[in-house]
Amino acid sequence: MSIDVKYTATATATGGRDGAARSDDGRLEVKLSTPKELGGAGGDGTNPEQMFAAGYSACFIGAMKVAGMQLKIKVPDNASVTAKVGIGPRSAGGFGITAALAVSLPGLDRDQAQKVVDTAHQICPYSNATRGNVDVQLSVV
Repeated sequence: MSIDVKYTATATATGGRDGAARSDDGRLEVKLSTPKELGGAGGDGTNPEQMFAAGYSACFIGAMKVAGMQLKIKVPDNASVTAKVGIGPRSAGGFGITAALAVSLPGLDRDQAQKVVDTAHQICPYSNATRGNVDVQLSVV
């Protein structure tokens, strides 16, 4: 599959899960820390799973807006997506992640909301990147 790239984000991490990450333009600069649940000290930094959850939830809202235009369903301005990203050992070895997106579309009936969510899941770059490799659960709340 060919992709016509319109934008490229660049970030550099140092020190792994207990280091730091910074975008090349300086707009993103974060301290990283390993959660206690993964054997780390915890600390006051963020972690890759939190950043993935934030990115996926924001991206999915954008995909819902596109889906809404295609379906002629107005996505409410106060739509929200809460992403939960889990990490743990895989039965096949190594580690893997899971994702669960809880989508709130106030003012839409359940059928309309489900159509928007299902269509957005086909549009969203994060959904397309994870499809077939990451267990993604979608729910309308």
